[in-house]
Amino acid sequence: MATPSLLLSRRDLDFQLYDWLDIEALTRRERYAEHSRETFGDALDLSERIAERHFATHNKKNDQEEPWFDGERVHTLPEAAEALRVFAESGLLAASMDEESGGMGMPHTVATACFSYFQAANVGTAAYPFLTLGNARLLCAHGSPEQIDTYVRPMLEGRFFGTMCLSEPQAGSSLADVATRAEERPDGTYRLFGTKMWISGGDHELAENIVHLVLARIPGGPPGVKGLSLFIVPKYLVGPDGGLGERNDVVPAGLNHKMGYRGTTNALLNFGEGARHRPGGEAGAVGHLVGEPHRGLAYMFHMMNGARIGVGAGAMALGYTGYLKSLRYARERPQGRPPSAAGKDASTPQVPIVEHTDVRRMLLAQKSYVEGALGLLLYCSRLVDEQQSAATEEERAHAGLLLDVLTPLAKSWPSQWCLEANSLAIQVHGGYGYTREYDVEQHYRDNRLNPIHEGTHGIQGLDLLGRKAVMRDGAGLRALGAAIDRTLERATAAGGEAERLGASLRASWERVTAVTARLWEKGDPAVALANSSVYLEAVGHVVVAWIWLGQFLSAGEGEEDFLRGKRQAARYFFHSELPRTGPQFDLLAALDTVALETDPAWL
Repeated sequence: MATPSLLLSRRDLDFQLYDWLDIEALTRRERYAEHSRETFGDALDLSERIAERHFATHNKKNDQEEPWFDGERVHTLPEAAEALRVFAESGLLAASMDEESGGMGMPHTVATACFSYFQAANVGTAAYPFLTLGNARLLCAHGSPEQIDTYVRPMLEGRFFGTMCLSEPQAGSSLADVATRAEERPDGTYRLFGTKMWISGGDHELAENIVHLVLARIPGGPPGVKGLSLFIVPKYLVGPDGGLGERNDVVPAGLNHKMGYRGTTNALLNFGEGARHRPGGEAGAVGHLVGEPHRGLAYMFHMMNGARIGVGAGAMALGYTGYLKSLRYARERPQGRPPSAAGKDASTPQVPIVEHTDVRRMLLAQKSYVEGALGLLLYCSRLVDEQQSAATEEERAHAGLLLDVLTPLAKSWPSQWCLEANSLAIQVHGGYGYTREYDVEQHYRDNRLNPIHEGTHGIQGLDLLGRKAVMRDGAGLRALGAAIDRTLERATAAGGEAERLGASLRASWERVTAVTARLWEKGDPAVALANSSVYLEAVGHVVVAWIWLGQFLSAGEGEEDFLRGKRQAARYFFHSELPRTGPQFDLLAALDTVALETDPAWL
């Protein structure tokens, strides 16, 4: 019998994909008709195999020997290049892309599950294709046919990699203050001048070329975010025949050195600083406008929203592998004896630490976080499949509306609570967990980035309460409430414990709707949004309780240990986690202004 993977639980993936989400039903739709449960299983098997053999094997080395810049070029591990070559040759990079773009046409839900293996195995190396896929999807949606042929096809083949260039040193997350400018030339191209900061995958030699998607301003455009346009700026210029030309005027000024996620280069990039010159002496990075001028941020949200869900998936994957490793450690590590009278006899054998109740509590908490997060992310991915393949426009629009309201939660909840799972994994290991000889300390450091990038925790709270909860007069929140109601109806019909858990969820959701109205009843955005982070956390816990109720129902009354474990994790979440929201809702209902009224001089 094969040793179970310590990256993800395949049994859990199968349960969530097939028993809970019924992903096999998608194969009855024209878009996915060429696929089957067998092709899904083959893709998952291949992902696990490549992740184990080519990604996990250099994860520690990635952390210990991070990329470095010698002033001319960025150096990375040869093992990373080899892993990415194998990944590209597998076709998994393009798994969920349309076949006409060179993809496999696989459901997004299955592709998310596949990609999670690589994020669990080596999030630093996995970041390169993750960014590339988001870049390719944006260009497929908003680029010209020529841009798709020139840049997307090589990206899906793994020859080009992609980035997203938003932040600048003086602007950070405040995109209204982006200053990079783009000057049009007679031939229809643009020359870009400016500096971009925190660019993941910003420079390396892991691929033939790097396709930067850059937000910049065309002179004379509107101020603020409405004046941002989007440009393709390749590291190397691409000729009409697809061949690579000279180096473009985009170069790294240096690399940022991070606490974790060290295997991914993170660059400060200069555009048009004269490090490279065009023929005739003209400086500037050559760029190609995507779509229409001044619509850059709207286009970039196509990549950013996908990236937010992808960041949540990475946080989940790091939490999940940490959980599995701490579970194995707890089963193998003998220490101490039961608290009974017999256990006080030092001559009796020590027991594995999993026998100690507090260790089981920590493992159960991790299980509830990581399996709940996996469920949330797969559910969001299923909504993407509904957007692309549902029978009617109304159904597709409804899926999009529900996805909009869940996206800030899909990014933020796993980033917070799967990081907590990593902290608990260290605690289960005891002193050993704090050492670099064990993986769990690196997983924690890697995961600590996820509450920050692709929009901080606070930004996700502002998005949820300030936009998504009130958009279209609360239509998104009503759509979420309707989805929760359908699960509650199933719980009521099941009766017994499921009905009791459903009653707790119903009461919590009623508080969500009441508190949302309360926060906005005075029409004071400053007071409402001062409470947005607490709102994000409380609503996130309620939504994950809904995810767990769905899995509890799908587990039925089966006696298999796995199904018993599912039901027990759901109980834990409802008994120990959902009650956390009570004081949070009380605070929200009180329209707390302590932080708002704090003078910076007092801090």
